[in-house]
Amino acid sequence: MDIQVWADVICPWCYIGKSRLEQALRGDSGTTVTYRAYELDPAPVPQPIPLSTALAAKFGGPDRVAQMWAHVREIAAVDGLELNFERAIAANTFDAHRLIAWAAEQGRQAAMLEALQIAHFTDGVDIGSHPALARVAGTIGLDEAAALGYLGSTEGVNAVKADIMAARDFGITSVPTFVIANKYAVQGAQSVETLQAAFDEIRRRESVDAG
Repeated sequence: MDIQVWADVICPWCYIGKSRLEQALRGDSGTTVTYRAYELDPAPVPQPIPLSTALAAKFGGPDRVAQMWAHVREIAAVDGLELNFERAIAANTFDAHRLIAWAAEQGRQAAMLEALQIAHFTDGVDIGSHPALARVAGTIGLDEAAALGYLGSTEGVNAVKADIMAARDFGITSVPTFVIANKYAVQGAQSVETLQAAFDEIRRRESVDAG
């Protein structure tokens, strides 16, 4: 079974969804998972600002943002994920997605995505910064200098744009979205049990269609 996951690095529900997907597929060696780029907000971020400041301006003030954070933080904690929203830095994620594409070429796509999620949500790293991105690549054993050189080039730009265009073609407007066998879509950070049930039903349908 093939699963393609459209996700953004700065989306907490994508972080939760990735964790639940991995739990749902534990022990399943017959499924391939590919992460595809999606930008929740493609607007540039000219200089680093606290995420709290950016979201307060967008969602109606700090009190509203605090309520939103409390809700998602509680859900993430059940999955063992630490979200330090107060430390997070607002960032455009296009280059982070390019770095994930680079890591994919070295068989480290999922590890790179997770490292960037931890950097953003837990450690307060500015993932819009090329040097910071390169340092994150180094934490998973990739060459930091090579990562920095890659980010300074135009490599990976077309790959990220292709993922974003593919999302439009599929009609994807929110993430995470899981596309299975190139035709079935599951949206949102569903529970492990819901994902497993969906995958079992898709396997059944594919088996019937094939036989």
